Amino acid sequence: QINFVACQLFALLAAFWFRIYLSPSHASSAVRHAFATLFGIYFAVFCFGWYSIHLFVLVMMNYGIMNMASIPNIHRYSFVVAMGYLTLCHISRIYIFHYGILTTDFSGPLMIITQKITTLACQLHDGIGRQAEELTAEQNRLAVKSRPSLLEYLSYLLNFMSIIAGPCSNYKDYIAFIEGRHVHMKLLEVNWKQKGYDRLPDPSPTGAVMYKLCITLVSLILFLTLTKNFPMAYIIDNEFLDKTPFLSRLGYLYVVTQAAKPKYYFAWTLADAVNNAAGYGFSGVDERGTFRWDLLSNLNIWNIETATSFKMYIENWNIQTAAWLKRVCYDRAPWYPTALTFILSALWHGIYPGYYFTFLTGILITLAARAIRNNCRHYFLSSVPLKIAYDVVTWAVTQLAVCYTVAPFVMLAVEPTIKFYKSVYFHMHILSILVLLLLPIRPQTHSVRRAQNQAMLNSVKSK
Repeated sequence: QINFVACQLFALLAAFWFRIYLSPSHASSAVRHAFATLFGIYFAVFCFGWYSIHLFVLVMMNYGIMNMASIPNIHRYSFVVAMGYLTLCHISRIYIFHYGILTTDFSGPLMIITQKITTLACQLHDGIGRQAEELTAEQNRLAVKSRPSLLEYLSYLLNFMSIIAGPCSNYKDYIAFIEGRHVHMKLLEVNWKQKGYDRLPDPSPTGAVMYKLCITLVSLILFLTLTKNFPMAYIIDNEFLDKTPFLSRLGYLYVVTQAAKPKYYFAWTLADAVNNAAGYGFSGVDERGTFRWDLLSNLNIWNIETATSFKMYIENWNIQTAAWLKRVCYDRAPWYPTALTFILSALWHGIYPGYYFTFLTGILITLAARAIRNNCRHYFLSSVPLKIAYDVVTWAVTQLAVCYTVAPFVMLAVEPTIKFYKSVYFHMHILSILVLLLLPIRPQTHSVRRAQNQAMLNSVKSK
């Protein structure tokens, strides 16, 4: 943990230096690629010692696949090799090292690299192996038309901004950043002459970085004061279960889940700040004319804490991983995309049983929440008081559903998970099953979604 924080703080300083002294106007793309790669390799070795070899082995294995595999199969081979290697490392890290040696906990960077490898392979397959009319509008925008060079490939996967904590980004966005086109492309989407500008503005990330560092500091303070004082294990303590009423146990479950969040807020927000400090992460201009630096943001804290649906919650938690799951699984799955996406997420996280309890429960609750929303929500939109009441109730249910779902993710093992679910009478499982049995379900098939995506693409082309 000390190495992690030290590396990220050093990466933050290096990012500021990179943006100022190795900007596209001062250095070539090759120099920027080389610096980002070498520093990334150094950070990996510093944090994980010789165990970092796993990162480099996986990267080079998939570079060989990318150059030798046929384009129609490149995404399949890359996916199987990357996920297979990651799973083997998860198994060895748990059953051989038992988390006893901190330097063996290299799974975080390996998970991010796996995301990037599979993302690039799918986008390369889209760009070379498929026709434009077969793709969604987003797939067309992100499609990669040629295989990257070795330097570009290494830079994308191992750069110092994301090697330790991510996030995963799209290959075309990263290359545009290195080549100095990243901000310019976003600015061209706005008519600046109508806003009174004679030339394109030059947005600075400094304000966004300072704001995110403040969130990081607050998250660190909350982690040091709250997280250790409200352990998740207490919700299955025998004395607690014997003396605490059911509703009070649910209330405490919400408290301990809240207390578990700051470490994620800290790590992801700091990683976002590092990328912004390097000049990466500009996402455009909002309706108020404010420059936005959230292209790589991994969470939206306000939307998480005020979420009124399970879908809204998970879309704002670990945003870049959710985007990866959508692009490599949900949009490409021939059937049962929701279930397959949750299963892939569980496999990517590791092999602890708690992960599978969480994500399998997530499938059930997602389908039930979708059924309720589709069948009931429109009855509460006729008046403001009804809409407010609906939002309050759905917020409370959403927050409790999330707490119920993620508790096994923290407890990890089978025995405490079953004990926890027994203590709360499996109520969310039972309610979700009843909802799915009683309410009509209107699934949106892949064929319908493809037709809608094609209509959108044709509309864009006609304009």
